Amino acid sequence: MSLKQLITGIVALSALLASAPALAGSPGLDALDDFRKGSSTRPAVQNRFFVKEARFELTPAMGLVPNNPFTKRYVGSLFVAYHFTEHLAAEGQLSYSPDLGRADLKNLTAALTQIAFNGPGGPDFRQPLEKVLLSANVGARWTPLYGKINLLGEAVLNFDIYGVAGVGMISKQHFDAKYDPSVSEGIPVALEPGPRASLPSPMAGVGANFFLNQTVALRLDLRGNFYFAPEPDYGGTSTDNTGSRLYNNLVASGGVALFFPKMQPRLYNF
Repeated sequence: MSLKQLITGIVALSALLASAPALAGSPGLDALDDFRKGSSTRPAVQNRFFVKEARFELTPAMGLVPNNPFTKRYVGSLFVAYHFTEHLAAEGQLSYSPDLGRADLKNLTAALTQIAFNGPGGPDFRQPLEKVLLSANVGARWTPLYGKINLLGEAVLNFDIYGVAGVGMISKQHFDAKYDPSVSEGIPVALEPGPRASLPSPMAGVGANFFLNQTVALRLDLRGNFYFAPEPDYGGTSTDNTGSRLYNNLVASGGVALFFPKMQPRLYNF
């Protein structure tokens, strides 16, 4: 063996030995190893901008009731929550909806009562309607989804989507609406107040937070309070009703969520 062949063999062997550790730590081999052995579960979104764990949330909100066909109901709410983890929180809610009398009535109420007044219902016809005035709920909020939106390539908006369920109480006022042509202002309908009641009410809903910074978020919320109340009685057009039926007071609201204490600096990416 010549000296040149000996030197060439030593160089080749050294290069082979040196490349083995580099290959062992290469991304390609790591990915292949994860595929063969299975990798641990990792969050789908890295570098989470907003941390909720061990923080309180206070949210004043304004909303309305979209599923009441007879009255316009505006709702002010206050939400208070404590986040045990990024996914689970306990929440309390208090809502108030003022009674504005005949100013709450929609045109549909006037149309139905007038048609019945001039038709087979006659002057005895009454259109029953309900106004939920107060509601208070406690429940659990679960947040399974967290994501990011690229706003026209200029900024990234972080958001999450949650579901909430719990129990509570509602206070409602019953009214009978009667067509009254003598009313000169507004809708020609007179309201006859009925019984007021406080009832237990399961609650369920969904919502989303859009995080503006590490303290403030915009919150959208849709939730319903379910309760049993007597079936409608239309006065002279039907027999007396003694049964009950399920009602849903659905509230769509938006507000500004404030998180405290101040978010702790992150020591790692997750």
